[in-house]
Amino acid sequence: MKQIIVAALCTLLWAPIASAGPIERACIKSDRKAASSSLCGCIQDAADLVLSNKDQSLAAKFFADPHRAQQIRQSDNSSHEAFWKRYKEFGATAEAFCS
Repeated sequence: MKQIIVAALCTLLWAPIASAGPIERACIKSDRKAASSSLCGCIQDAADLVLSNKDQSLAAKFFADPHRAQQIRQSDNSSHEAFWKRYKEFGATAEAFCS
């Protein structure tokens, strides 16, 4: 019985994080003071509107490695340029929805 209760509690505690998107998970894991589950969830909602799953995976890496964002932004690669336009749209959407 004790094992069932522990398993149920673990499921309840971890389910929201497990179902979170890549942006939300990265946001929650970040060391930023303003990061909260509600803010990170809102940012994920904006990402879902604007970014593909592949774009979200790349953007999520920026939370742990901000320099990677700078590399993508300054890249001459056409796919990076196209991503950066979508990423800027995502940023504007997140700012409008989540501020």
